Amino acid sequence: SLLAHKGEGVRQIEAHVSNTLGWSATTETVEPWVYQRLTETFVLDEVMRNRLATLNPRSSARLAGRLIEASERNYWQPDPETMAALQSAADEIEDRIEGIAAE
Repeated sequence: SLLAHKGEGVRQIEAHVSNTLGWSATTETVEPWVYQRLTETFVLDEVMRNRLATLNPRSSARLAGRLIEASERNYWQPDPETMAALQSAADEIEDRIEGIAAE
């Protein structure tokens, strides 16, 4: 339902992911499956990723970056295939922002 608010909805989703990362940093109580589901829902699902990137490319890029950061901070350890797909998706969104890839 947040996407009914278009770009602001994407910003709110990104804020939720950022807050989740902060919660991990301060409480160490976020289960790794949370990051896996966020990744599957908002980044690895190509239709959703493209929708988010079209509505708000910068927030979409930050969202993917936060999930990568969560892995780098060892809050979750995705399998190599998931990590590669996440990094590829993040790169695709960055390319879109920089005008390297077509929207």
